Amino acid sequence: MNAITLDTPLDGVVGGRTSAALKKALGLSTIRDLLWHFPRRYSARGELTPLAGLPVGEHVTVLAQVLDVRQRRMQRGGTLLEARITDGFGSLQLTFFNQAWRAGQLIAGARGIFSGKVSEYRGQLQLQHPDYELFDQPAGDGRALPELSPEHSQQLDEAAALAFAMRPVPIYAATSTMPSWTIERAVGLALDAVVGTGALHDPLPGEVRRSAGVIALEPALELIHRPEAQPDWQRARDSMRFREAFELQLALLDRRRKLAAVTGTARPRVTGGLLTAFDAGLPFTLTAEQIEASDTISQELAAQVPMHRLLQGEVGSGKTVVAIRAMLQVAEADVAVGSAAVEVEADGAAAGAAVANATGGRATVGGQSALLAPTEVLAAQHFRSVQEMLGPELTERLHPVLLTSKMPAGERRKALLALASGQAHIAVGTHALFSEGVSFYDLGLVVVDEQHRFGVEQREALRLKGKNPHVLVMTATPIPRTVALTVFGDLETSFIRRVPPGRQPIETFTVPIAERPKWAERAWVRAREEIAAGRQVYVVCPAIAAGTSEEQDAGLAAELAEIAKAETIVVADGRKPEAVPLASVEQTLAELSERPDYRGVRLAALTGAMKSDEKDRVMRDFAAGNIDVLVATTVIEVGVNVPNASTMIVRDAERFGVSQLLQLRGRVGRGEHPGLCLLLTHAAPGSLARERIEAVAATSDGFELAERDLHLRREGDILGTAQSGGKSTLRLLRVTEHGQLIEHARELAAQLLQSDPELETAPLLAAQLAEEARQQSLDNLAKS
Repeated sequence: MNAITLDTPLDGVVGGRTSAALKKALGLSTIRDLLWHFPRRYSARGELTPLAGLPVGEHVTVLAQVLDVRQRRMQRGGTLLEARITDGFGSLQLTFFNQAWRAGQLIAGARGIFSGKVSEYRGQLQLQHPDYELFDQPAGDGRALPELSPEHSQQLDEAAALAFAMRPVPIYAATSTMPSWTIERAVGLALDAVVGTGALHDPLPGEVRRSAGVIALEPALELIHRPEAQPDWQRARDSMRFREAFELQLALLDRRRKLAAVTGTARPRVTGGLLTAFDAGLPFTLTAEQIEASDTISQELAAQVPMHRLLQGEVGSGKTVVAIRAMLQVAEADVAVGSAAVEVEADGAAAGAAVANATGGRATVGGQSALLAPTEVLAAQHFRSVQEMLGPELTERLHPVLLTSKMPAGERRKALLALASGQAHIAVGTHALFSEGVSFYDLGLVVVDEQHRFGVEQREALRLKGKNPHVLVMTATPIPRTVALTVFGDLETSFIRRVPPGRQPIETFTVPIAERPKWAERAWVRAREEIAAGRQVYVVCPAIAAGTSEEQDAGLAAELAEIAKAETIVVADGRKPEAVPLASVEQTLAELSERPDYRGVRLAALTGAMKSDEKDRVMRDFAAGNIDVLVATTVIEVGVNVPNASTMIVRDAERFGVSQLLQLRGRVGRGEHPGLCLLLTHAAPGSLARERIEAVAATSDGFELAERDLHLRREGDILGTAQSGGKSTLRLLRVTEHGQLIEHARELAAQLLQSDPELETAPLLAAQLAEEARQQSLDNLAKS
């Protein structure tokens, strides 16, 4: 028989049926999986309660004796076990569904402690599936228990009752098919199989345990699952939480150490070249934070170790100009490039080969940069901004190109050839940039705007277009996963916390339609006042037409699904909550067209379903002032810049994530007029969605909002590809609560790696890192 280890499958320990149920309900397959499924909380059974006058709906613990037990079959199948218990003054019924085996325990005369929630059925008080502990059950072989005096028996009963009542009850994350008590029983079997057998080898070196003040692994697992008192599980939980932080930090630091050995291409800055000309042509002066961020990026571009930096900045803080300065440094760097192996199309290959041959296999045309945007509208906006900032002379020299999936075939072919040959130094595009048909001559820098809008695999696909290119990701609204990585210190981070001088303030208000219907009407009147003053208005809807919604990108799909699932809708007259149809672009246009006060107002729609040239035409008309109200989906969320737009109305704001709302708000207040953002919502007071909307209205600080959002939700999947919410691989660690612990764990992990880089003195930790590398558990950290 094979020795039991933490990797032993559960079926040999808890039984085939329970093992299959644990796998299906919770994804637990091995002893390790089950023992690391920690209790979510602990419930105290509390003081003993007399059976007479039990309160319905409350959790009670009672000391009682079994009177009788009976079983019967249910009409719909299955069995029902009913046991009556008494404390001498009152009686109570216990019910168990499909647990006939309990009849062998709950025999008449057995005494014990019973704990559960009181309910009532046909006038009879009962406990359904209560916890219990029997302390005078007759022996299974028929032997009689020793005779005790009534006084002595009562003393033992009360002592046992008190111990039972004070013992914490672990409550596990469970499902309807796998309740907490079933998990608790399975955990007990797993612990019995490994505790004391030598199977629980502690990977944490003793010196680290002593420095951190944590207990060994075996007692920690025993006490976190089977505590006798509150201090037991608290100490065990703290120990397991530290282990989680330490092992993650060790993996991150070990990865950083190994990545430092990866060689990229240095892109040093050239004095007095393109960057100098670019700065001289800017119509504004760079802020101190922009200069600081640019200088840091410049130094990292000049190194052979690939840059991996996150640039966080408020909406409108000037991140794009920092990115363009980095692109210019890459474009100007005199870098030798090997033969250009491009496989786009025949003409593309020929063009690349011609450049390589002309320089003897060494091209000095400078490196290329790719700016990845989440939508076609934003990509087109970025492309125009790049051209405008560069000016005619630099635009001609650097030949920036736009690449999207919906471009006409001729334009797309020209862009592909320019990239393959090295003629184009800057590419701006959507996900089309990382499609199979795209090749770069010398991709030196990848810039990802609003990085949370892309799945990690998508971003990695673009990075692989070059040979370890430098990577700069930008965001104004860090989503939970980004914040978590920042707290863990895996990303080098630059901040631009202040917007340039001259940006107008934006007032934001929550407009609860059900509670304040007159406020909703006032929103449209207020927008009309802005139009009369010569300004323009955005109206954003979650749907294009009735019964449809705008297609969501991979990065936000989980978040919006979570919001929709959790949302509670209220109606104005207080009737039973019911679903309210999503506001749509089509419906909003019709409603505004029918309003007498909107006669003569120029309305237009903009959605992701429109053709590229049509979307571009609408945006150009709006920017030129030929449209008063633009009714759109979230295609205008990021990067759209129309200085005369002063008002943003978001319908069904509960259907958008915090990051989206912050970005939408950032579309106004970009000119000489103050901005106004009105968030119309059906979300019920106190609901998660309402809390998010009110958080957006309460602050203009994107960094503070990111922290609030992290508290409202969960960290993203740190070791996986999930972008937000959902099931996190972090079991006990919370980045918003345990920052000091994480820092302490990182210090100890760094000390261990400094003294023993190969972990020769900690072979179990070395094996864990090797297994993580094999499973590529941490690869997504490098891709983010």
